[in-house]
Amino acid sequence: MIVNADLHIHSHYSAATSPRMDLPMLAKEAARKGIQLLGTGDCLHPKWLSGIRELEERKGIFYFKSEDVSKNINTNFVLTVEVEDARRVHHLLILPSIAKAEELYESFRRYSPDIDSDGRPSLRLSGEEIAEHAKDAEVLIGPCHAFTPWTALYAYHDSLHECYGDMAGYVSFVELGLSADSSYADRIKELRELTFLTNSDAHSPYPIRLAREFNRFQVENMSFEELKAAIERKKGRKPVLNVGVPPKEGKYNESACIRCYRHYSHRDAIIVKWRCECGGMIKKGVKDRVNELADCEAPPPEHRPPYLHLIPLAEIIGLAVHKSVGSKAVNEIWESLLAEFGTEVNVLVDAPMDDFHAVDDRVIEAIKAFREGEISVKPGGGGKYGVIELNPGESEEVAKEKELEEREQKEQLSLLDF
Repeated sequence: MIVNADLHIHSHYSAATSPRMDLPMLAKEAARKGIQLLGTGDCLHPKWLSGIRELEERKGIFYFKSEDVSKNINTNFVLTVEVEDARRVHHLLILPSIAKAEELYESFRRYSPDIDSDGRPSLRLSGEEIAEHAKDAEVLIGPCHAFTPWTALYAYHDSLHECYGDMAGYVSFVELGLSADSSYADRIKELRELTFLTNSDAHSPYPIRLAREFNRFQVENMSFEELKAAIERKKGRKPVLNVGVPPKEGKYNESACIRCYRHYSHRDAIIVKWRCECGGMIKKGVKDRVNELADCEAPPPEHRPPYLHLIPLAEIIGLAVHKSVGSKAVNEIWESLLAEFGTEVNVLVDAPMDDFHAVDDRVIEAIKAFREGEISVKPGGGGKYGVIELNPGESEEVAKEKELEEREQKEQLSLLDF
């Protein structure tokens, strides 16, 4: 069977998250998105874990079923949590059971000042020590958004071994993050045998955030052991597709000032000692960081699945019809497509283009352009998203709306919201 999975999200118990990040809302939106398996996020938080306990559990998977049969909500959850180590590197843990979550909570509690208050706890432990705890509890571990210049493996370390020490061999996956894809990570030799995960790190449940990046796995059934086998690529189980935003759209793709967003080449940033002429700090971009670390120019390994560059459906519609994502016109088209095809993933990935009927031709052409990689992206950097163009003549009104939205995001969200 094929399973679409987003394994890294947060609950409303994490900082800078929507209060609507609760189990019913997540289950509803995952079902509409087309995600069969969703990470719970924050599973070490006592109150969040208490809610998860109320769900039906089979083989390490927790089932949310709507009481209203007509809504057809049947979402599966697997226990996950993001933790921060003493160097501020973030790690994703995927757990097999409630008992193991309780075990990790007890072993981490003495090292954490906020494990009872923040869904993403800080631990006074090294990456190697966290991996040791994970191995003892039979928990999968890998670095979150590995290349992002904040709270990431390669922001503070030059190698897996430098971060995880003797436990580097236990790491089974690397989460790429929004500003990188497989073509970036496969240039680093130590990563080529690892599975790459593409997850949303969603802080709100809406379709433009939840599962904006996701994984497609081939498994035999819905269970933790099958998911583990797919991540470790054993017994014929494996990832068959990574889906994510174009890396250039990521907020940290190129080196840029975090104040005025001026972009710099790596050479020029070094010359000015990573300080912009406006006085702001220049943050090294993912592209430049990968170039520093790259030690392999070979073709991708045979086990690496295709990587499909997509953005959320509402954003594609907005680009196509020159309206903002939150507009009534965009929502009406989005709802009509889901009514016809069932889920957003079906619309974006699976439905044959010949099956699109009674839809604005501009939207059809936009979806086709993404599927075929025929888009143009002005790279992001310094904390500002890149700009995707289907047609160069985007209206000034839409451009202003996007600029206002980006400015509000920067004012309201913390640097931890990638």
